[in-house]
Amino acid sequence: MSDRTPETAANPESARASLEALRTEIAKAVVGQDSAVTGLVVALLCRGHVLLEGVPGVAKTLLVRALAASLELDTKRVQFTPDLMPSDVTGSLIYDARTAEFSFQPGPVFTNLLLADEINRTPPKIQSSLLEAMEERQVTVDGTPRLLPDPFLVAATQNPVEYEGTYPLPEAQLDRFLLKLTVPLPSRQDEIDVLSRHADGFNPRDLKAAGVRPVAGPADLEAARAGVAKTSVSAEITGYVVDICRATRESPSLSLGVSPRGATALLSTARAWAWLTGRDYVIPDDVKALALPTLRHRIQLRPEAEMEGITADSVITSVLAHVPVPR
Repeated sequence: MSDRTPETAANPESARASLEALRTEIAKAVVGQDSAVTGLVVALLCRGHVLLEGVPGVAKTLLVRALAASLELDTKRVQFTPDLMPSDVTGSLIYDARTAEFSFQPGPVFTNLLLADEINRTPPKIQSSLLEAMEERQVTVDGTPRLLPDPFLVAATQNPVEYEGTYPLPEAQLDRFLLKLTVPLPSRQDEIDVLSRHADGFNPRDLKAAGVRPVAGPADLEAARAGVAKTSVSAEITGYVVDICRATRESPSLSLGVSPRGATALLSTARAWAWLTGRDYVIPDDVKALALPTLRHRIQLRPEAEMEGITADSVITSVLAHVPVPR
């Protein structure tokens, strides 16, 4: 258990320090991937969900497990496969012969941090079983809505869509993810560090042995969210966010630009980032810093643009370069 007191946990400044300590704590298990760690923290502050994309073996699962261990959060994992059923995620009614009644058996979605592993290896019908949970923070079984715990975050991992045996996520579900974070292959030095740790006996299944301990908790998240809510946003920044999103709708490379929901998401993530960096107001650099992870999965490239090698990230980068920045 953590040695923090309720008083310190309730203080936004102490909460910020605790959340900053997450990076050091997670680094005991995961080498590099600082931007992914930051993205997960931003999502928790915004009550959003995260899509982690990367090839197999780059520590996506380990990253989520280390985050949960560092935050004193309950976590469960679902391995998405083609034969998975919706009830395997949400839970189902079980008949009790002793009472001659049906009772609800909660599924793994009833947790603080749900790791949806390789979510795009199951058909869209099963992927959509998470939609209500992600949007309403509840699941409905046999007509009865059941609330999920708070905090609740879905961290879904997916392999690049061109991999065999993958299904593209429906647009409606993609839009429910606050951030899409890319988890790249490590640099040469980082990969050497990974192998050195394993040579020294590191076991990714035993995070306690690796020294990972709780440095923050749900109370810190509540205090941090209160601090984010007080972070001011000027009319110029609001206009800047809208101009960026509207510019994507006019891009000749895109068949689908960022929706107003995406604009709201960008404002929220920029606000959280501003607070994490120690400011109580948002500046244009905060918007730029979160534009790629917040918007890259909310736009759709035209087929001819894809054939020319244009990517979602390159379109957003071009938009950021051309939209006037408020002074």
